[in-house]
Amino acid sequence: MKKQVFKTLATVNKALLPSFTKRKLDITKASKLQLAIIAWRAYVTKNALG
Repeated sequence: MKKQVFKTLATVNKALLPSFTKRKLDITKASKLQLAIIAWRAYVTKNALG
């Protein structure tokens, strides 16, 4: 159940949130909001796969 929720959330994130790797964002120059989005996407991906 939990894994399915995170898979659905990952799909929503992919559609709504920007991909900073495609934009070649330098992580050392990222704003706090961008870092928060990166962390959120990593958390959701980790839980969707695990």
